[in-house]
Amino acid sequence: MLGVLARVPLFQSYRRFGWPHLLPLNITLSPSPRCNSRCLTCNIWMKRENELNLDEWDKVLASLGQAPYWFTISGGEPFMFPGIVELAQLAYHHCRPGIINIPTNSILSTIPDKVERIARSCPESQLIINLSLDGVGEKHDLIRGVPGNFAKFEERLHQLLELRDQLPNLNIGIHSVVSVFSVGHLDELIAYADQSGADQFITEIAEPRVELDTVGLPITPSPEAYNAAIDRLIAYVESKRYKGVARITESFRVEYYKLVKRILDEQDQVIDCYAGWASAQIYADGTVWPCCVRADNLGNLRDHHYDFKEIWFGEKIKEVRRSIAAKECHCPLANASYTNMLIDPPTLTRVGLKVIAPGDIPVSAPEATKTSEPIAPVS
Repeated sequence: MLGVLARVPLFQSYRRFGWPHLLPLNITLSPSPRCNSRCLTCNIWMKRENELNLDEWDKVLASLGQAPYWFTISGGEPFMFPGIVELAQLAYHHCRPGIINIPTNSILSTIPDKVERIARSCPESQLIINLSLDGVGEKHDLIRGVPGNFAKFEERLHQLLELRDQLPNLNIGIHSVVSVFSVGHLDELIAYADQSGADQFITEIAEPRVELDTVGLPITPSPEAYNAAIDRLIAYVESKRYKGVARITESFRVEYYKLVKRILDEQDQVIDCYAGWASAQIYADGTVWPCCVRADNLGNLRDHHYDFKEIWFGEKIKEVRRSIAAKECHCPLANASYTNMLIDPPTLTRVGLKVIAPGDIPVSAPEATKTSEPIAPVS
């Protein structure tokens, strides 16, 4: 983590002056859009792509070296990608990331076995598995569009918590998308997560994304509804007592929730966005994006010898960076926002003051005991 902080002024210079050239520290890999959920907030399951195979991913990841600090392996449902274990192992082999983060809808019975294989074969990376939960009981099944999904969620949660007790680099979280369908029962979700035994409960707001084919869909709650819900979530976090790394993690989480409120209210970036400099996404067909919300086509890795640097330091990305720096877009995308906050001096100052303040400050009881939990993106 200290190595990441040492790069903060370098990324600030890169964004402002175009130098020094740096590879991103936060990369999302989306090996397949295939999904067995039918969520009211997502249409990615309808997509089919000419997906990169593992040999192609091997070349791409080799070109990144050890620049990325964290990877998110996303979907669709990531565990539907047949080579997810091997993909994580390739990322570990070539990049030695501090964090590998994988969300899941909990449906497949093969998930615990694959999680164990990844955790054991990537011992120096923190493996974070976030189980999606958008309601308790039938509410979850309705939003997710899969009867019986909540029962599978509870089964998978129990299995993964048992694994966590055996594997020191495994963290298990519960992740909720706050949408027009779930914003009214966030209190119920908080109460459930609090007694679940999970290491963390995290949320992000539903938003239109090119990746999810949801542009134009009315899935984002109103600023008023979200603000009321998120105030309750912040109060919950701040009612807990945290120690060790959990103090830092939860301080950043509260900053994210407050940031989203401001973005919705001000309709502005609020803090500088580093998508296209410090964070990126590689889609299933090899297309490189600055983020999954804009999904600007920066180039396809198949056309660039699978060398990420050819695209990242090329000409096409310059116009996208100009647009982002000019604040021609704004969004509360969690994955990019956590990177942005890490590079934003005022946010770092606020977090630092909270961490060094006398007495314990907010995270859940399980998190307070998991001092290895890193600062990580959540989706």
